[in-house]
Amino acid sequence: MLILTRKSGEGILIGNDIVIKIFEIEGDRVKIGIDAPKSMKVLRQELYEDISRENKMAASAGKAAFDKLLKNLKEENSHNG
Repeated sequence: MLILTRKSGEGILIGNDIVIKIFEIEGDRVKIGIDAPKSMKVLRQELYEDISRENKMAASAGKAAFDKLLKNLKEENSHNG
């Protein structure tokens, strides 16, 4: 991890097309701006983690529902066969 010290008005360049600029520092809060291509997703970390957690829960619930359906179908086939 790279750790830098920046002052208000200074920035950081990532690659050729991402710029992170410090706009304001007030107490323990920093206001930043991110200039990146529209094709690149830029998410707050906590939002990304929430989305990942919900996707995992949905996938797990979907698998449980599928397993239950498959079990029911097997039981029906064993009774009909």
